[in-house]
Amino acid sequence: MNKPKPFSMIREFHLADWFTLGNAFCGVGALFAVMSFLQLQDVKHFYFACALIPLALVFDVLDGRIARWRQKSSAMGRELDSLADVISFGVAPAAIAYAAGMQGLYDRIILVFFVACGVSRLARYNVTAEELADDSGKVKYFEGTPIPTSFALVAVLAIAAANDALGDAMWGGVVKIAGFQLHPLVLMFAISGSLMISRIRIPKL
Repeated sequence: MNKPKPFSMIREFHLADWFTLGNAFCGVGALFAVMSFLQLQDVKHFYFACALIPLALVFDVLDGRIARWRQKSSAMGRELDSLADVISFGVAPAAIAYAAGMQGLYDRIILVFFVACGVSRLARYNVTAEELADDSGKVKYFEGTPIPTSFALVAVLAIAAANDALGDAMWGGVVKIAGFQLHPLVLMFAISGSLMISRIRIPKL
């Protein structure tokens, strides 16, 4: 049995996989920026976190196009893509929402629900991708909205930040239910999560 070469896993990466990692790097960078914002209360870190999400989307789109162009894809690449998407379009947007001021108990429950829906949506896609593919191997449609659509939620929060509508000034204000806080704006995450795990068909471009 041949001894594996050092860093053999990295050597086996396709070009598309490196773009997928770029997606993950953006997601992790957004999380670090969010932590800096919470610590320093300097809004530029919040803007930076928000800006990294559409950049992650660019990497996410390019990795698929490159894989089809080079006709090189793998099960590992698909799993890598899903893990990167969980970070950049699930965990990072939820963290950005928390930093924006959605920190009540009900807010946290909804944000956890949103991330769980994103993870479930990706798992379902990975399991059913082969069934949904046509003769060329291309998937013609998604079941449920794709998790990268969460960049729209981040865009709303970036606009809110530009209008000084973070924290106590958040659009929609805050309501108390049984003594715990809920920011109505967080409901857009509940809607997004619900659409991700729905059975509606979205054509894949």
